[in-house]
Amino acid sequence: MIEAHALSKRYGERVAVSDLSFTVRPGAVTGFLGPNGAGKSTTMRMILGLDAPTSGQVTVNGRRYADHPAPLHEVGAMLEARAIHTGRSARNHLLALAATTGIPRRRVDEVIDTVGLQDAARTRVGRFSLGMGQRLGIATALLGDPATLVLDEPVNGLDPEGVLWIRTLLKDLAAEGRTVLLSSHLMSEMALTAEHLIIIGRGRLIADTSVSEFVRATPGGSVRVRCDDAVALTALLAGPDVDVAALGGGVLEVTGLTSERIGRIAAQHAIALSELTPQQASLEQAFMELTRDDVEFRPPARDLDPAPVPTSEGQPA
Repeated sequence: MIEAHALSKRYGERVAVSDLSFTVRPGAVTGFLGPNGAGKSTTMRMILGLDAPTSGQVTVNGRRYADHPAPLHEVGAMLEARAIHTGRSARNHLLALAATTGIPRRRVDEVIDTVGLQDAARTRVGRFSLGMGQRLGIATALLGDPATLVLDEPVNGLDPEGVLWIRTLLKDLAAEGRTVLLSSHLMSEMALTAEHLIIIGRGRLIADTSVSEFVRATPGGSVRVRCDDAVALTALLAGPDVDVAALGGGVLEVTGLTSERIGRIAAQHAIALSELTPQQASLEQAFMELTRDDVEFRPPARDLDPAPVPTSEGQPA
């Protein structure tokens, strides 16, 4: 279990994390989300004792990370998968870690098999692809057979088979009763992997909830409608805050009205409906809605005016 209590971190005048409290419980994959600059990396570094909090504290299984006599047996982490000596082979990298932490050599072969690096185990890390580097980073996190895992962007660079593999692995580890904290910007993958979410913005907690509750509580879902007279129904549903998209075959996607309201309008005008299905907002939509006021970095507004066309003298026309 990971427990953060009133955790804060300042770098000079800049506040990276402010009065942040949360608990990551065993038995479920917990997603750790936030816009760029939200304080996710700083928080994970404080969990692992790499940064000292300005105030507050964070413990793993009841102790600060530095107070564990054998930290790799308690917490497995991957914050930067490629932070490995490029001249070493994958196996030698893991053997060196095992030798310094009392981990038997057989465990090295076990994690190499787990992450699928058998054929590349004796290859120098400098020759690894991004995906192979990610697999080695995950092997490093698993080496001590820890009760707690902290992983930052573990699916980066993985092919579809690799993404499915890491998703299944993390769910299986959580099902064994381990604590799994997962940070990622891939909302579609987070929706398939995580059961619980901790979301921060500008260093503060803005949500601590299950994935299903978070998405269900977010407005902005649409309603899928199928009828015999889509043109007439479109005209009847039109309004200033209503968007109706024709998908073909008599199917409409309606945003801005509930399914109950659409059904009443159709019934009042004797338009038969063969489908009326609410479409829940996606995790990505819910996340964007929640964090829109907490985004630190925004792209500049695009100028929609066409660029001036140069004349033969090189001046704009």
